[in-house]
Amino acid sequence: MCKETTCSFTGHRIISNEHKFQLKQQLKETVFSLIQRGFTTFLSGGALGFDQLAAEAVLCCKKTFPEIRLVMVLPCKNQDKFWSRKQQNAYRQILSGADTVIYTADTYHSGCMQQRNRYLVDASGCLLAYLTHDSGGTKNTVRYAEKTGVPVFFMETPGPRQLSFF
Repeated sequence: MCKETTCSFTGHRIISNEHKFQLKQQLKETVFSLIQRGFTTFLSGGALGFDQLAAEAVLCCKKTFPEIRLVMVLPCKNQDKFWSRKQQNAYRQILSGADTVIYTADTYHSGCMQQRNRYLVDASGCLLAYLTHDSGGTKNTVRYAEKTGVPVFFMETPGPRQLSFF
C-alpha cells in the first residue's frame, strides 16, 4: 500500500436522514475525483454512519475502476457485536466486497477505536472527513492528521461544495 495514493475516511456515526442521501452522492463524486487524481487505495474504519457510506461509495466506483482497492481497517473482530441484524448484514456486505480486512486488535479494549483511527491516518496521503461537531473520535482523528501533516479535506452537507485538492 503506497501512502501517497491512499485516502482514509473519518466521520460521525449519526447522520440525519435528510443529509444521508445527499452525502452518499457527494461521496461518490469525491471518490471519483480522488481516483482521477491518482488515489488507488481507500481505507474505511467500518463504523456505522460515514465510514460505511464511504466504503459503499468506493465499492460503487469499483464497478467502473476495478483496479482501486477498498481496505477495511477495523478496531476489533467483533465491532458489530451489539448492532442490529440489519446493521450487521449491511456491514458484512461491505466486508465481502473489500479487497483486504485489517484488524488493529483481536478483541475490543479501551483505546482500540483510537488505535484504528491512528492507523488510518498513518497509512494515508490524505484524510476525507465528515465533521459536523467539535468533539469525539472524528474530531480527534482530524486533529491527529493535522498534527502529523496529513492533509484533511472536509465533506459538508447540505449543499454541494467543491473540494480543493493539493
